[in-house]
Amino acid sequence: MGINLLLTMFGKVRGVSRRRRLPLWGYQTMSTAWIKEADFQGPYAMADETAEDLLVASCLAAAAQGDISAYYDLGVAYSTGSHGVDCDLIEAHKWFNLAAVAGHAEAQLCRADIADEMTAREIAEAQRRAREWLSAASRRAA
Repeated sequence: MGINLLLTMFGKVRGVSRRRRLPLWGYQTMSTAWIKEADFQGPYAMADETAEDLLVASCLAAAAQGDISAYYDLGVAYSTGSHGVDCDLIEAHKWFNLAAVAGHAEAQLCRADIADEMTAREIAEAQRRAREWLSAASRRAA
């Protein structure tokens, strides 16, 4: 089993209790371009867990607005089990798929790497969830 070389924004990678090994993506880090720096600064320092929860919540909000970088960042978080979420390759594939369809080049590579670690049934579930997200997004826009 290889060493997980992924670096996250906070420099943490949560241990994963899956029998499969995760792909080694040296290039995969969260872009966080959609995060306003002021969201995480204030008169009082937040605990790491609170900051991680806020980061994922902000990312989900940005994804709901159609932010491609947020799609990618959620894929990174779910594929590494970092930023307060558990490792979930189905969710990771869903988010990488949404980013890839929107034209994110690295997301296309990550989606392919994750697909190598998944069963056909898991990939089908991830694709179903991605279609469900797009359907809900189009209803929100209407």
